[in-house]
Amino acid sequence: MGVKDIILPGEMKTILNQVVEAEKAAKANIIKRREETAATRSLLNTAKLMDESATLRRLKELETLEIIADKVDKITVFGGMEGIIKDTLKVNV
Repeated sequence: MGVKDIILPGEMKTILNQVVEAEKAAKANIIKRREETAATRSLLNTAKLMDESATLRRLKELETLEIIADKVDKITVFGGMEGIIKDTLKVNV
């Protein structure tokens, strides 16, 4: 014996749809929170590595300078290339 079609009154159908939507929203929320947690862990690991390595920190600084340079029309460098290589980047806005 099996059930093929069940006809529910309109009110029951609405309630059932709301339950299904709530379950989907809850699952989506769980996935979102897991992704946020993973992203935070990754950020923490990156910060720890940068804290331990001056070279890695400098590479990130130069990467950031490259991003900034793509967005501005003109950059004036005081101290020449040696200043960029040796000194910490200072941006005046």
